[in-house]
Amino acid sequence: MRLEPVLHPGPMRRMVPPALALLATVLVAALLAALAGANPFAVLGQIIVGATGSRLAILETLNRATPLIFTGLAVAVAFRAKLWNIGAEAQLYAGAIVAVLLGTGALAAPLVLPVSALAAMLAGALFLLGPVMLKVRLGVDEVVTTLLLNFIMVLFVSYLLEGPLKDPGGMGWPKSPALLPEARLPRIVEGLRLHWGFVIALLAAFVIWVVQTRTTLGFEMRAVGANLRAARFAGMPVTATLLKTALISGGLAALAGWSEVAGLKGHLSSDLSPGFGYTGIIVAMLALLHPLAIVLTALFVAGVFVGSDAMSRAANVPTYIADMLLATALLTMVLAILLTRFRVVRD
Repeated sequence: MRLEPVLHPGPMRRMVPPALALLATVLVAALLAALAGANPFAVLGQIIVGATGSRLAILETLNRATPLIFTGLAVAVAFRAKLWNIGAEAQLYAGAIVAVLLGTGALAAPLVLPVSALAAMLAGALFLLGPVMLKVRLGVDEVVTTLLLNFIMVLFVSYLLEGPLKDPGGMGWPKSPALLPEARLPRIVEGLRLHWGFVIALLAAFVIWVVQTRTTLGFEMRAVGANLRAARFAGMPVTATLLKTALISGGLAALAGWSEVAGLKGHLSSDLSPGFGYTGIIVAMLALLHPLAIVLTALFVAGVFVGSDAMSRAANVPTYIADMLLATALLTMVLAILLTRFRVVRD
């Protein structure tokens, strides 16, 4: 047996495999809930209610989705050009560090938010630029370098929180000094936690969609990702395109850390990210690397996590079911994409 490409898949071939993937994900979640000794339908219902059952739950889901949109976009931009950025976690923390450095008194009130955002993007961009330079100049695998930088950054953040950035008046878990009020993103709804970082994430998704579909740079990214050798043979600036892609991808991931500090937490801690950089890969892959679809998949993933927290408290089922649910969704969706684009032919 072999796989044969389907040049023009029909509506049924495009719709049925993803629908079956979604059904398989639900069945696996139901099976896991049953193995945990709970009613599968009740567990799934509690996840949905926990994520969308009240205004507070909806706003919490939107909050959780904000960094996932940024990291999902960062991954999608890089992967579209076949640049395997696995280091969004490190770039996120680079943006968070800059938010603290500039938000604790270094800048005047009118400038602090825009300048800290731009500086955070620059820090994240430079953090990815190194691995990409090693890739284009020496052929070093960026998967290894970007992944290892995640661990280096986590250790560096721990050092900062135990030393130069430690809050002198902090008690218990190490954290940085709090940002000044003028360095904080305002709340969209006064008195609730949803902040303007969510709106910025939506605008970022739209801008990336425009760049990828309406600009020369977007065409060059797609061309390099489709066939690097052909793009170079056609005279495209392959190295420059990869470097520009790295700058955009790293900057987007850094905005996730900046928005978490400036919009939600108000300070830097070593547990700022529960893996947003890695989860961004799932978000991007479920969206098939489409910038606008990333908003929807980020909301879905955020809803699973928020709903699972509520479900765990209500049904006494471990929250690890959320991780299994997302892993199953990713694997089944990859299989669905394969079945959409290829057919099995018997020799």
